[in-house]
Amino acid sequence: MYEVVDSTKQFSGAIFDVVTDRLTMADGAVHPRDVVYKRGAVAIVALDAQGNVVLVRQYRHAARQYLWEIPAGLLDVDGEDPAATAVRELAEEADLLADRIEPLFSLFTSPGFTNETTHVYLAQGLSEVAEPDRHVRHAEEADMQTKTVPLATAIDMIFSGEITNAVSVAALLAVTARGSVID
Repeated sequence: MYEVVDSTKQFSGAIFDVVTDRLTMADGAVHPRDVVYKRGAVAIVALDAQGNVVLVRQYRHAARQYLWEIPAGLLDVDGEDPAATAVRELAEEADLLADRIEPLFSLFTSPGFTNETTHVYLAQGLSEVAEPDRHVRHAEEADMQTKTVPLATAIDMIFSGEITNAVSVAALLAVTARGSVID
């Protein structure tokens, strides 16, 4: 059951590949399924001592709009541990360092068509990256904005439709439900 009979690569890109798998289903019939095979990603809930979280506003072309999100990025350095990627992405996107970073959970972003997994971390003990050491942002990141808001405000932003990125929604609600210890 659910055995791949054959696969045909439809597209190969820098970030993902698209493959049509033909697989045997539970009813015994063979059906095609398109799958986007994508590098994983990380996302970071950066929580300061006052219970505020850091959000970034970035243009997302597939959505054709700017979105408020938690800092995040691809696992695009071969062999890099996801926790190290989270530390790097926090510095690159939010100009922040963290004394402590801990895994919260991992999730499939949209398992109906992609294998992408996002590893979500909680970062605390925040401090700013020194000005001369800051990452130079390019492309969609060039006009990225950051803001720090109380966690409760970020939750309100979810329910008002201001935060619609699925990973950000899940991460912020999880931190709220967990009642994470604040610095």
